[in-house]
Amino acid sequence: MRLSQFHLRTSKETPADAEIASHRLMLKAGMIRKLAAGLYTWSPLGLRVLRKVERVVREEMNAAGAIELLMPSIQPRELWEETGRWEKFGGQLLKIKDRKEAEYAYGPTHEEVITDFARAELASYKQLPVTYYQIQTKFRDEIRPRFGVMRAREFLMKDAYSFHLTDEDLAREYRNMYDAYGRIFTRLGLKFRAVFADTGAIGGSASHEFHVLADSGEDAIAFSSATDYAANVELAEALAPGKRAAATETMRRIDTPTQKTCEDVAALMGIELARTVKSIALMGVDAENNPQFVLALVRGDHVANEIKLAKLPGLAEYRLATEAEILEHLGSEPGFLGPVGVKPSVQVVADRAVAAMVDFVVGANERGAHLAGVNWGRDLPEPVLVADLRNVVEGDPSPDGHGTLGIARGIEVGHVFQLGRKYAQAMGCTVLDETGKAATPAMGCYGIGVSRIVAAAIEQNHDANGILWPESMAPWRAAVCVINPKNDAGVAEAAEALYRELNAAGIETVLDDRGLRPGVMFGDIELIGIPHRIVVSERGLAAGTFEYRHRAAAEAEQLSRADVIARLQATQPA
Repeated sequence: MRLSQFHLRTSKETPADAEIASHRLMLKAGMIRKLAAGLYTWSPLGLRVLRKVERVVREEMNAAGAIELLMPSIQPRELWEETGRWEKFGGQLLKIKDRKEAEYAYGPTHEEVITDFARAELASYKQLPVTYYQIQTKFRDEIRPRFGVMRAREFLMKDAYSFHLTDEDLAREYRNMYDAYGRIFTRLGLKFRAVFADTGAIGGSASHEFHVLADSGEDAIAFSSATDYAANVELAEALAPGKRAAATETMRRIDTPTQKTCEDVAALMGIELARTVKSIALMGVDAENNPQFVLALVRGDHVANEIKLAKLPGLAEYRLATEAEILEHLGSEPGFLGPVGVKPSVQVVADRAVAAMVDFVVGANERGAHLAGVNWGRDLPEPVLVADLRNVVEGDPSPDGHGTLGIARGIEVGHVFQLGRKYAQAMGCTVLDETGKAATPAMGCYGIGVSRIVAAAIEQNHDANGILWPESMAPWRAAVCVINPKNDAGVAEAAEALYRELNAAGIETVLDDRGLRPGVMFGDIELIGIPHRIVVSERGLAAGTFEYRHRAAAEAEQLSRADVIARLQATQPA
């Protein structure tokens, strides 16, 4: 490819609406152009990178035994009603009507469609196990699309679905896909972690997310210092801290006229934030499905975990209590809430760390007052319900019993689920088993955000001058840059010969023959992230060398033709 014949339009200006590096650099490099909120055109340059990712994903899925198909992106309402997700999926589901007023959805995912395909195509256990996959455009109506293609409404996704007669076979394929994902991200040259995760709206019994590690990542990942344990912070278990110490203080009232937060109360008293307790007022339901007021207690320096709270009895669909409900049950206003002296009708739930505290500080259920020196069993009853209610923090013991937890930021680019029989059962998908009886197959679901990987790779690999692509994702691996080609036929001929030789050797190379000044030309090559730059100049030809520079290197080198080819062949990606 010659850049003089290619569409490349870079920009020196930093887009005003670009909040993160990938969005900024993809716009500056001319990889994408915004059409509307969350909708982007991929330029020829951007598409080259997208197709590189797609190729690796397709090769590894095929190698893992999956079979490619292509399903419609427009899906009839009737399928979504069979699974109950027409309403439950929420506002992200874009609903449309045709000229006959029939209702459809623009597919955000394809569990319903693949199950409909399977119930028509699969009749016997002899056809199982089977895994189908597609690489296709999806649409989710994000309430706030941002960060370019990182959180776009329209995106390219690889989604795969497997069908199994037994749970054991589902677990085997789950591991097969898990391993395939590891090979995909390794081949793409990305630093990543596979983490335990919540099954979320897709559902199922087991789930792992694959995260590209980057400081700009929206997700926090907890990982062990001693093993390969890793989990989304929302799911990682916070272990109990151990035996409670003996009380040393008596309970006393503290005036806190304007101090409503644990941070302000701790500052007023001159104590550590970890000695305070937050009281979170919630509304759930009791065993008879009647409204239940719940007071959840979390240490002042910890953050309550919404997913963990929702797993407690009666809190599956909890909400925050209103001020009126708080006044009714506690006789106080928010900012001064606490568990001491509450009515028997109030359900108190203590985090494990709170249950082990002594001499702690809580709200007094009285405006302008807190209680210090509070202790369990003396000033308030031992908590009836103790549970893990919080996010883990740096330094917590690892849940697997080895080492301590560190926290890193990650960008989710893949997710695997063991769905079980949820969708197959809802849609009446059955096969005949070995005995001739109808059996509902177990399903797995495995997704990769193909277009999101492009942005995530940039977040992990960039500098002040632009993108630093991993070899396997770069639009071209090498660029041959010609200095003054119009005024020196010998330089142009040498560059053309090197360009042809590199491509013949299997090294994907672009020839920058645009005739630009060296500074402008080199700036473009750095911005778009080509890993290897070879400069052909009159001075170099006279010395029998080419100026070679790796994108991440501080200085250029003078190499012979043979050394340039050997250098590039040594870094050839799989």
